Amino acid sequence: MSESPVKPKNFIRQIIDSDLDSGKHQSVVTRFPPEPNGFLHVGHAKSICLNFGVAGDYRGKCNLRFDDTNPAKEEAAYAEAIEDDVRWLGFEWDGEIRHASDYFEQLYTYAKELIEKGLAYVDELTPEQIREYRGTFEVPGKNSPFRDRPKAESLDLFQRMRDGEFADGKMCVRAKINMASPNINMRDPVIYRIKHQHHHRTGDAWCIYPMYDFTHCISDALEGITHSLCTLEFEDHRPLYDWVLDNISIDCHPQQIEFSRLNLEHTVTSKRKLNQLVTEKHVDGWDDPRMPTISGMRRRGFTAAAIRDMCERVGVTKKVNTTEMGVLENCVREDLDRNAQRAMAVLDPVKVILTNYPEDKVEELSAPNHPKEDMGERTLYMSREVYIDRADFREEANKKYKRLVLGKSVRLRNSYVITATDVIKNENGDISEIHCTYDPDTLGKNPEGQKPKGVIHWVSASHSLPAVVRLYDRLFNVANPGAMDDLASALNPDSLTILENARVEKSLAEVEPETRFQFEREGYFCSDRYECKSGNLVFNRTVTLRDSWAKIESKEQNAQ
Repeated sequence: MSESPVKPKNFIRQIIDSDLDSGKHQSVVTRFPPEPNGFLHVGHAKSICLNFGVAGDYRGKCNLRFDDTNPAKEEAAYAEAIEDDVRWLGFEWDGEIRHASDYFEQLYTYAKELIEKGLAYVDELTPEQIREYRGTFEVPGKNSPFRDRPKAESLDLFQRMRDGEFADGKMCVRAKINMASPNINMRDPVIYRIKHQHHHRTGDAWCIYPMYDFTHCISDALEGITHSLCTLEFEDHRPLYDWVLDNISIDCHPQQIEFSRLNLEHTVTSKRKLNQLVTEKHVDGWDDPRMPTISGMRRRGFTAAAIRDMCERVGVTKKVNTTEMGVLENCVREDLDRNAQRAMAVLDPVKVILTNYPEDKVEELSAPNHPKEDMGERTLYMSREVYIDRADFREEANKKYKRLVLGKSVRLRNSYVITATDVIKNENGDISEIHCTYDPDTLGKNPEGQKPKGVIHWVSASHSLPAVVRLYDRLFNVANPGAMDDLASALNPDSLTILENARVEKSLAEVEPETRFQFEREGYFCSDRYECKSGNLVFNRTVTLRDSWAKIESKEQNAQ
């Protein structure tokens, strides 16, 4: 065995190490097998990182295979989005993309083999009768009256099913295992059903489709997968996985190994519920930045490195647990703190007029793009009229307030110290202008004998740009929305606030989509993947500078 990089040991790596040391396998081959019936979510990210990561660490291979056996719910567009997500996360599959549909003819042949061996039969019970005959955890199932039909009859019916002679639900093929098994998955499971449905890859060539449990294990074996890594809900399906491979003429028998899935607080990872959010228009599509889909997180500004880091921190165990949203958000903050350039944006602007600043003067000031990393400098434009954030001014305030107060001074970041002298209000009593003076001797230094209490951000009124800023927050205001009977009742009404009148510094004029910034004192933001372009600046808040939810949740716990 070639020496592999040092990685924290988990039970899966221990199994792989043992298999390689014993000579059971000479190399490692894994796969990531999504169904193209929706977008990938954060739970899939863990599986992607595990399957591709293990293959990479052991210098093996990882296949991307689409489990496309249910054409009623699958679309080519979903497959394209999945490919994009896997690559964006930083991984590349081995060779060409595989599809379960590539193996339809072989799967059909293996089903016939089981019938010929007396290990499968064509059943004519209705789906409702099959459920009734299956029994419960407390009551064993009972045999179908068609269970002992002659092999030749089942083979003939199976061929006629393929030829399109029967309607959907008229009959199916079931494995003949044990209707009294304590594992309900082993009670003569359906392995083929009739479905007159156009397939996005095979067209109308087939009107019968194999079930997942029958397809998956055979696909793994055909591809030479050594370790079939899947989440814990498939643990009870493993005996069926092994039974199928043990009873057909195939040489490879992969080992299925289960691990706990990634559950994230304040979100849902059920495709059914995510689809509900989309179809009921609670969100604006699968890639809405509030969605826990990989596409949504990418559009919001989360980085692939941060998602991989989160998956690494969560680890691989068999223990069912739920990860706090703060773990992912802190991974994002740490990555962006190191790698995102700084810029200034005023989200709720109010005009400041520097009454002693020359009207026709515009100064070019230099500011670092990052306070610690060497990312160069950018130009800021100083003029008589600037914008500051409305929340950064009060007419009166106590000593704890470190921003601009009438009659007191504050520094404009990377610029001068200013002192508020007067306010102008409109007919509604709202402040429309703040009049200030500036101290021309305070560029890069404090005024004689005093130090301003605070530093605030700003932009020039004449040399800034209009922008739309979307403030995204957690989609749900409860930790476990999946447990709610009414999913909509758990939605956070403040999950999106749109600011139409924001102003950003001129250096962002030609910003490329998906460029991330720390808007100083505001948070981390990303130029929108689709809508941000020259002349139409749109920024999505990725995450706040600090975890404001931690304080809220702490107060709620103390109140309880």
